[in-house]
Amino acid sequence: MPPDQLHRFSVAPMMDWTDRHCRVFHRLLSRRARLYSEMLTTGAVIHGDRNRLLGFDPCEHPLALQLGGSDPADLARAAKIGEDFGYDEINLNVGCPSDRVKDGRFGACLMAEPALVAEGVAAMKRAVGVPVTVKCRIGIDDQDPEVALDTLARAVVEAGADLLIVHARKAWLNGLSPKENRDVPPLDYDRVYRLKASLPGVPIVINGGIAGVDEAKPHLSHVDGVMLGRAAYQEPWRLLAVDPELFGEPAPFASMSAALQAMMPYIEAQLAQGTRLHSITRHFVGAYHGVPGARAFRRHLAEQGVRPDAGIAVLREAIARIEDRAVEAA
Repeated sequence: MPPDQLHRFSVAPMMDWTDRHCRVFHRLLSRRARLYSEMLTTGAVIHGDRNRLLGFDPCEHPLALQLGGSDPADLARAAKIGEDFGYDEINLNVGCPSDRVKDGRFGACLMAEPALVAEGVAAMKRAVGVPVTVKCRIGIDDQDPEVALDTLARAVVEAGADLLIVHARKAWLNGLSPKENRDVPPLDYDRVYRLKASLPGVPIVINGGIAGVDEAKPHLSHVDGVMLGRAAYQEPWRLLAVDPELFGEPAPFASMSAALQAMMPYIEAQLAQGTRLHSITRHFVGAYHGVPGARAFRRHLAEQGVRPDAGIAVLREAIARIEDRAVEAA
């Protein structure tokens, strides 16, 4: 399958937010979007509770496991574990700017060590048969993005990386907080376009500041795919447009309420296993946009969904507060 069909549209992971419940919800909104796990450290994958950390619902495919780490042997071992769990892709994060990532010598700080990143990619490629991909920034701190991105990209491609996902901002590890790093460094989409032009045979996916499908489309004239991050999480209604607008296929459901109704068997099964309702419904806060009753929907989930005994009836009651379902996917 050509790369534009494999990664034409992806949903980025967000640490502490995009868990397995969120991914099941997103999959109901788009059959074609490629989903990514939260970043897991190699240590957690190798030594932690694998079923809890790596388990996922079969409906989530195609699904990538995102790893954080720098030791090639550990990356290879963790990648193999991920492949054995059934992940469709192993992604190495070289773009996350959080403090704990920097302290652990993984994430964006590795932009300064392209040779080490390449060693990790080569080790993972030897260990697994699924695609190995890299997510990075255009540079960090005082690096020149023209040199830094090109150096990293060519190193990992030579090592066997199947695809690059580039967040089109620098990460300032010294001087900006992780939150500021998501907004303050200016976006430079043209830098990512130039990378694609210089590596025409390498699939390149662009990420950063893209608010929806309408904004994604122009990028596809320059790169192979687009990854949405916060917009997909905060305003998941946007995902209902992915399949019809980018793949020429009907959306899985005609409305957000229909998608949430389809989510209920999964929720009931999770509640039966001891999962709290709020652990799932917290991902629905931005489900409705421009719809009468959206505020009442959010308020009901916020007030009632957090109760220890909250059940599926809370979600049904929240959906009943939506007054005009005909326009809810607008």
